[in-house]
Amino acid sequence: MLRNGLQAWHIIVLLVIIVLLFGANRLPGMAKSVGESLKIFKREIKDLSEDDKPADKPADPSEPKA
Repeated sequence: MLRNGLQAWHIIVLLVIIVLLFGANRLPGMAKSVGESLKIFKREIKDLSEDDKPADKPADPSEPKA
């Protein structure tokens, strides 16, 4: 059935169904919501990857300051 993968007409049919289900008025709000969610997700991934990096060497209080 789907041996040839996703084709252009599949995407067009999906877009038509989405517009019919949700209506053209609600789609911009949904797109904004998805965009904000992706921003939050990317920020959290970045924070997690920064947590994995080793911290800088803590300053030794016995060393003289320059």
